[in-house]
Amino acid sequence: MKHNMHLKEKPFNQIKNETKTIELRLNDEKRKLIKIGDLIEFSNLETNEIIDTEVINIYHYDTFEELYKNFDKISLGYNENEEKDPNDMDEYYPKDKQLKYGVIGIKINVLKK
Repeated sequence: MKHNMHLKEKPFNQIKNETKTIELRLNDEKRKLIKIGDLIEFSNLETNEIIDTEVINIYHYDTFEELYKNFDKISLGYNENEEKDPNDMDEYYPKDKQLKYGVIGIKINVLKK
């Protein structure tokens, strides 16, 4: 199955450059459909460029705080000089939704064209 997701420029480029390997999402009804081996087409919100990836693994957690404890900052999309902070995800997903659905880290591999 192929899923479509939109990304801002910075995380899109980090996935394209294969530094960000874990995509963070709410485990809502749409994400519950994602399975290992599925494809995810990411589109850059600014340029409409597309990257195709394959789902290698899916990690389930109750909160982003728990998820962040299990991965290095580079794989989560931070630069070397940045501090990783699970509260950064509040910009995308309100705490009440995080608690309602839980969260996932989707390990992806960029497919070469």
